Amino acid sequence: MKKVYSALTAMAIVLLFAGQVCAATLVIADFDSGTKPNNIGGDFGAWNKDEADATQGCKMDFDSKVVHGTKGFSIRLDYDVDSPNPAYNGLWMKLQNTDASKYSKLSFWIKGDETAGFSPKVKLEVKNAKGEVGKYLVTGITKDWQEISIPLNQLTGLTDLTSLTEFVIVFDDMTCASKKQGTIYIDDIAFVK
Repeated sequence: MKKVYSALTAMAIVLLFAGQVCAATLVIADFDSGTKPNNIGGDFGAWNKDEADATQGCKMDFDSKVVHGTKGFSIRLDYDVDSPNPAYNGLWMKLQNTDASKYSKLSFWIKGDETAGFSPKVKLEVKNAKGEVGKYLVTGITKDWQEISIPLNQLTGLTDLTSLTEFVIVFDDMTCASKKQGTIYIDDIAFVK
C-alpha cells in the first residue's frame, strides 16, 4: 500500500510540474481555426473612431494565405486614417480578465503588406479591470514576419496585471503619418514567462 501511495505521489508531482511547463506560454490567439472567439474565449474585431466618417476606417479579415508558420490563419487589418478629421481605428480583443502577473512578456507576430503598403509603427494598448491602460509604441514593422516581444513592465500606465481585459492595436493619423492607408497582419498573440 505504501508503494502505491508513493507512486501516486510521484505521479502527482510529475503532473504538477508538467502543468507548470505547459503554462510557460499562454496563447491568447493563434487564429488557426479561422473563427471567433480567441483561444481563451474572448471576442475580437475591428473598431473605428467614427462609423459615420467614410474617410476613415479599419476592416478585419481572417487570411489563410499570409500566416506565421505553416497552417491556419492570421488577422489582416486594412486600415485608413487618411481623413480631414482626427482619425484612429484598429483591432480590439477581449482578454477575459486574464491574470498575466506570472508572465514577463507580451508576444505577437506582425508584418506589413508590401503591395498595399503599411505604416512602420502602430500603437498597442493593454487594459485592465481597474481602468488602467498600458501603452507601447511598436516600431520597425517590415514586409517580413517578426516577433514583437514587449516586457510587461514597459506597458506605460499599467500597474496591475492580475485582471487584463483587452488588447488593442491602434492606427492613428499621427503615428501612421508616413502611410495613412495600408495593411498589417497579426498572428500568434501570447503571454510568455
